[in-house]
Amino acid sequence: MELDSNRLKLQEITESGIEQIHELNSYPEVDEYNTLGIPENMEVTEKLVRSIIEEQKAESRWSYDWKIIRKDSGEFIGIAGITLSANRFKLGEIYYDLLPSQWGQGFATEVAKTLIKAGFDGFHIHKVEAGVATENIRSIRVLEKSGMTREGLRRKILPIRGEWKDNYHYAIVEDDSRDY
Repeated sequence: MELDSNRLKLQEITESGIEQIHELNSYPEVDEYNTLGIPENMEVTEKLVRSIIEEQKAESRWSYDWKIIRKDSGEFIGIAGITLSANRFKLGEIYYDLLPSQWGQGFATEVAKTLIKAGFDGFHIHKVEAGVATENIRSIRVLEKSGMTREGLRRKILPIRGEWKDNYHYAIVEDDSRDY
């Protein structure tokens, strides 16, 4: 499954992307609010990517992960995904991580909007959600520019570098107004 936006292509992750994903996850700036932590070595990333590829083969998939590619250059700039809930709840939770060199150009907002649109139009879910560390101002702006609403605070839920951090819960439902 491939997704498309104005400037970006989201292609399902394959083994050929392991080195790029490892590099992305090794940036301290990317790791700042990430619960996975910087991978100790390439084997950790290989294991993560293999589990993503195994999920792609599942008969009833619940998780989709993409590499983000710039259309103008063909350059890898990050990863994104959506995790679906049990069918009766019709929820999906999105995430995105971009290379720091790509920050501030509107790519994260474009990715978030693409994931939200895919959630409603492609996966036919009722609600798209995202969690964000309360200190992650950049990502909070992305979610709000994407039309999501802050619905609440989850206290001390994110294990980040040995500390428990608070998390804002954002969401958008299928009948909320949006311009995309």
